[in-house]
Amino acid sequence: MVQVWEYRWGEPVPSLCTGCESPRRQPGQSPLTGGGRSYNSAVSFFEVIETTGKSIDVIGVAVIAIGALISAASVLPMLSRRIGDPYRTFRERLGRSILLGLEFLVAADIIRTVAVTPDARSVAVLGGIVLIRTFLSWSLQLEVTGYWPWQAAQQRASKQQATAAPPARPTG
Repeated sequence: MVQVWEYRWGEPVPSLCTGCESPRRQPGQSPLTGGGRSYNSAVSFFEVIETTGKSIDVIGVAVIAIGALISAASVLPMLSRRIGDPYRTFRERLGRSILLGLEFLVAADIIRTVAVTPDARSVAVLGGIVLIRTFLSWSLQLEVTGYWPWQAAQQRASKQQATAAPPARPTG
């Protein structure tokens, strides 16, 4: 005769074989792994946000790492041919990849802090992290371009005027 059992929501799914279950398993834990949640419970909003934040963190780190590799690879021909300034080119390209990676890391921090734990302490910690990373971004921007981010429009205008003005002819 086949045993019939009734399932109640939230309880672990009973094992079909006797002796297969670990005696230390808690309700809600997976019978296959001995930990975590069973496959029948729903994923919470907080887990989705945390996973999204971690994924964006991974993207930010990958952008920095891949940018460093691409920066190094693009400078190798300059070194072998002894053309240009490879050190400056490497610093500029690496700085740009770090800036882009930092943007992803800040976005991940904001998502996790605001969506998961929006209490005063976590928001204050987020504010400190954003301030530090913003200062770092501005410093990198200054290193890469030679001017502060708020001076970008002024620098572009002065470059356009310099290229648009005809060269002065000597009189005489």
